[in-house]
Amino acid sequence: MIKVTRLNGEPIYLNSALIEFIESTPDTIITLTTGKKVIIIENIEYVIDKIIEFNAKINSRKENAN
Repeated sequence: MIKVTRLNGEPIYLNSALIEFIESTPDTIITLTTGKKVIIIENIEYVIDKIIEFNAKINSRKENAN
């Protein structure tokens, strides 16, 4: 899960595995595989960095379990 912020300032957590694509129009719009769209204040680079951090954390846990 990654933490992002809606335009109204409300923090939400998204399952990064459900992100289909991200647009900047200029607001950042995340479209999920469910068809739901979320508009956030963070930019695309922030979201990508958070996805990479989350995936690295998951992979690290898998390696430590072996």
